[in-house]
Amino acid sequence: MASLPDPSSDLLRLMAKIAHLYHGRGLKQPEIASQLGLSQARVSRLLKQAEQVGIVRTTVHPPLGVFTDLEEQLEQKYGLREAVVVDTGNEEEAVIPFLGVSAAVYLQTALVGARRIGISSWSETLLATVNAMRPVAQSSTTQVVQVLGGLGTPSSQAHATRLTERFAQLLDAQALFLPVPGVVGSAEARAALMQDPHVREVFGTFDDLSLVLLGIGSLDPSKLIRESGNVVSPADQEALRRAGAVGDVCQRFFDGQGHYTPVPLSGRILGIGAEQLRRVPRRVGVAGGRSKFFAIQAAARGGWIDTLITDHHMAQRLLQA
Repeated sequence: MASLPDPSSDLLRLMAKIAHLYHGRGLKQPEIASQLGLSQARVSRLLKQAEQVGIVRTTVHPPLGVFTDLEEQLEQKYGLREAVVVDTGNEEEAVIPFLGVSAAVYLQTALVGARRIGISSWSETLLATVNAMRPVAQSSTTQVVQVLGGLGTPSSQAHATRLTERFAQLLDAQALFLPVPGVVGSAEARAALMQDPHVREVFGTFDDLSLVLLGIGSLDPSKLIRESGNVVSPADQEALRRAGAVGDVCQRFFDGQGHYTPVPLSGRILGIGAEQLRRVPRRVGVAGGRSKFFAIQAAARGGWIDTLITDHHMAQRLLQA
């Protein structure tokens, strides 16, 4: 397998993007700072660095492995706030670790100003992202909230707690856990768990999230989900297929156009609601790989995410569709 990308390549990507917006699109520095969630001083500094390293001459020259044009085309086609396209080589098994490294570097700047951040509970890609992150100096984040209960077996459900806790540690923030299963056996069981004061406290934060970090799931569970005890039964999967579902974020399933597909399973989920999720000001989806195409396309179409971090093969396929 190819070696992981040097995080400095993500800084080059950011320089190239800012240079393209400034010199190619004619945006002013305050506009770029607002669009990318950066300070104006950082935008100015990166523009100067872009000139020093040769990205800006008389035109913008993205470095090898940087896909500024693909990113802008994705943003325009799917109405995204931002797209980040990652060179993951040609090996499918390399997609998740490559995305994790690039997403980690992206978040170092994207989290500026995000006071309360939500994170979904189970995703190989988010795990790779958090594992690749370094502590964020002078973070403005005060709280990291688990927005979906744990999935799978009891031991697997602890994964959600560890993921939330580690992310909060990196941001020097308080972790707010949702210590319940993400999917329960009945609507009555869900109602009983919702009587717990701590569960209600966590749910009360969902309308005040600044940003949410999301994995994107396909209808067919990943190997990791299958090994941890898939919570979606064959009967539920059949109901989802009949409803036209192709994927989910936080167990909120949608069809190929991104329309929400409520099924009986929906009433047994302990996590952020579909409309609550889509109201979060910034919704960062990190996903790639061939099996995720229809799910990623639908998540972008339906406004479930407004920022997409994905691999270059996926980006090209999304633009050709």
